[in-house]
Amino acid sequence: METLDVTQLEPRLKHPTIFDRFDALTGGQAFIIQNDHDPKPLYYQMIAERGPIFDWEYIANGPEVWEVKITRNKLGEESQTIGEMVAQDFRKAEVFRKFGLDFCCGGKKTLDKACEKKGLDVKEVQAALSEIENQTNSQSEDYNSWELDFLADYIINKHHKYIENSHPILHEYSNKVARVHGDRHPEVVEIAHYYNEVAEELNNHMQKEEMILFPYIKELVVAKRNGTPISRPPFGTIENPINMMEAEHVSAGGNMDKIKEFSNNFTPPEDACNSYRVLFSKLQEYELDLHHHIHLENNILFKKAIDLEKELFSK
Repeated sequence: METLDVTQLEPRLKHPTIFDRFDALTGGQAFIIQNDHDPKPLYYQMIAERGPIFDWEYIANGPEVWEVKITRNKLGEESQTIGEMVAQDFRKAEVFRKFGLDFCCGGKKTLDKACEKKGLDVKEVQAALSEIENQTNSQSEDYNSWELDFLADYIINKHHKYIENSHPILHEYSNKVARVHGDRHPEVVEIAHYYNEVAEELNNHMQKEEMILFPYIKELVVAKRNGTPISRPPFGTIENPINMMEAEHVSAGGNMDKIKEFSNNFTPPEDACNSYRVLFSKLQEYELDLHHHIHLENNILFKKAIDLEKELFSK
């Protein structure tokens, strides 16, 4: 399989060269790109310009070298992503959690690709999904039918508020447990480090959403509802801040994965004190809320906001 070292290319030629290599592929073929930083912006450009016709798989993830395998999907291959499946029926999120499939940050993979990467039997996962579909009495919220301004306010009032209320508690307990138990359990020092990274990033992230992105989404909704004109925003197109928000989601999700790894899937050791146990329980609750939060943004709010902006400016 060809490996393209993009560090050897002029900056202006990097993305065009990668697109040319991709366009030359037939279904099922792949190549590897090698870079000195995370090429995530390329991923978002490919999604925007080519659509969900490729699979993106990290082989090496820094800190000095990043390698990504880019595969062109076979013609006729099932194109619905697991993020889209959850957007249509949020009950399916529980199935994906059970099997360890990431439907938020990794929600742009098809079920086949997600199962292949995890080494799972796709038929077993499909059977579990079918059981959920047959449960007609479920009271799951149909977030996909909500107006975007209502959904944005819901995210702020439920998920942003949850994060704001959780951070002081998690900050206190993560640092306390690291200080008291770090000599015998050095993993809690790493947990405190990665939690602090998540907290700082999400605090800045939510502020940008509440001050810039969400107000613009509400302007789009009002313009559509009232049939009034709307001006182009200073950031050009909504895809620009959304790409940044999604990249930050990936980063936060990666740090939470590290916490989950160091905590042995939030399982405290036998000698853990009450503070230790409270910390792990709260981190697990925090992760579940974050998954729901990111899903609502990546797979519903952002996707529909991009479509709405295109509709309004095409008139």
